[in-house]
Amino acid sequence: MQQYVYDIVINHGQFFDGSCRDGSIRHLGIRDGRVVTISDVPLPDHAAPKVYDATGQWVTPGFIETHSHYDAEVIATPSLKESVRHGVTSVLIGSCSISMINAQPEDCSDLFTRVEAVPREAVLPILKEKKTWRDAAGYRGFYDRQPLGPNVGSFVGHSDIRVAVMGLERATSPAKPSEQELQKMESLLEEALDAGCVGMSLMTTRLDKVDGDRAWSRPLPSTYARWNEFKRLFRILRRRNAVMQGAPDAVKKVNVVRFLWQAHGLFRRPMKCSMLTALDLKSNPWLNVVTRLSGFVANRFLRGNFRWQTLPAPFTLYLSGLNVNAFEEFSSGELLRDYKDEDAMYAKVDDPAFRKLFKKHVNALFTKGLWHRDFSDCWVVDCPDTSLIGKNFEEIGAVEGKDAVDAYFDLAVQYRNDLRWKTNYGNHRPEIMHKLLASPYTHVGFADSGAHLESIAQYNFPLRLLKYVRDADEAGLPFMSVAEGVNAVTADLADWFGLQAGSLRQGSRADVVIVNPEGLTDELDDVAWAPLEGTSLNRLVKRNDDAVTATIINGRVAYDRVQGFDDELGRERNFGQFLSSNDVISASMYAVSYTHLRAHETRHDL
Repeated sequence: MQQYVYDIVINHGQFFDGSCRDGSIRHLGIRDGRVVTISDVPLPDHAAPKVYDATGQWVTPGFIETHSHYDAEVIATPSLKESVRHGVTSVLIGSCSISMINAQPEDCSDLFTRVEAVPREAVLPILKEKKTWRDAAGYRGFYDRQPLGPNVGSFVGHSDIRVAVMGLERATSPAKPSEQELQKMESLLEEALDAGCVGMSLMTTRLDKVDGDRAWSRPLPSTYARWNEFKRLFRILRRRNAVMQGAPDAVKKVNVVRFLWQAHGLFRRPMKCSMLTALDLKSNPWLNVVTRLSGFVANRFLRGNFRWQTLPAPFTLYLSGLNVNAFEEFSSGELLRDYKDEDAMYAKVDDPAFRKLFKKHVNALFTKGLWHRDFSDCWVVDCPDTSLIGKNFEEIGAVEGKDAVDAYFDLAVQYRNDLRWKTNYGNHRPEIMHKLLASPYTHVGFADSGAHLESIAQYNFPLRLLKYVRDADEAGLPFMSVAEGVNAVTADLADWFGLQAGSLRQGSRADVVIVNPEGLTDELDDVAWAPLEGTSLNRLVKRNDDAVTATIINGRVAYDRVQGFDDELGRERNFGQFLSSNDVISASMYAVSYTHLRAHETRHDL
């Protein structure tokens, strides 16, 4: 029987280690889940049972997504193949104040499903069957036993904590938590950090609403918290060097100043802040300047540790009928979203008085959030009347002497969810995207994978970033090198969040991607339907399988462009692991330093 020196050999690839150093031709030997050899000369083909000739290709660390909503999917189908096929080997869950750690299964489902546009009837049975834990220690234990595809780390959600302590109905009301309840919230945050969570996520935009019967259409519990509640939890995050992931008010935006101040490091340890989101919005063309400037102020003048999350792709949404989250941004649209009965909702838009009010709100200047509200920039992509495909609602209305809103409502009433349409919210100007991506105050780890199954398809976001880099270089207008682009979706994220990922060195864990740069084509933006593994659901995806030759997780080929996925991916514990943050101060160290730090912080906390 032949004795192999390595499990996998990768020869002749342009090797990027995750740093910003330019790539060079290197040859890798992988054994027992580790990179054991990085050679200047090719390794023998007979040295391993699996050999890749990566000539003309890039060999990089596995990509990292730091803002996903895989919370339900990873419990039911832990392979997460849609990310793995695009080279993602590590993901963080528990974003936007929603995690599945402390609250009861039905509570977790109701917090998650409407906000993230995943059917309640699909999520609730999964949680009722599989969520046997009731605390952070049990949550961590579940993932230590789960046959993960990519590595998984987690935030603890503030809404999850609040509901576990106050109950769903009180947590979604103006009721103030008692001192005992506040102390219990602090305790649950401590327990989550002890169990390996990277930090806490929260939400202050009231556009996202609760599902189910008990608190239907109320904003997420996190939005009801007073600032003093946040500050008590922020003190823990700051002392333990954990991350606060949050979102400012999407419409008013004024509370972003309070977040910037909470992040400051003047006379104290700065709190790591990762905030949604730096986009080039059509509704606010100057927002990209504001976000970059605020990052500069927070980090340079306030000595903070603050990052905006950004999406390296056009921010295009695909929508069905009246199912439009952005309607929550104004009162008449919010009224539509509050209907549970679909027939009543569609009857409402036939009311002339309602249409008049809706048009007034659509045209209001000072309430715009993410959506530009321009129906001439809303395009039909599928409809029983195929003659309408490719036209916008203004064009359709002009034929029949209607304005764009009436044309849209009439089609929605006639075809309901069979009317599929798209609109681009932003990231439509490449030159602005280049500035956002190159900013030292942004992180390129946002994709919302696992959520908005019929609307958003950004699973391939790292490849889209590398396409921006390659296209700009070929046009003679480079804004970052390939090495810097690789760093942005690997080591830059891992180092900031404290994850054991994102770098390739001798002895490091072998999470590796082989990328064919010739596959970084416009097809990266093409959308298609694909089944969600293990369910009867379909989801929208973007795929260009010419771009990734192989994804290797823990020294095993999880995905190969020719051979497909390993049969054991998501079935055996040979691939991903739970990722704790190396940067979060341990409970024992925290206990020793608590008295000193608390006294110091009390003097300077404003």
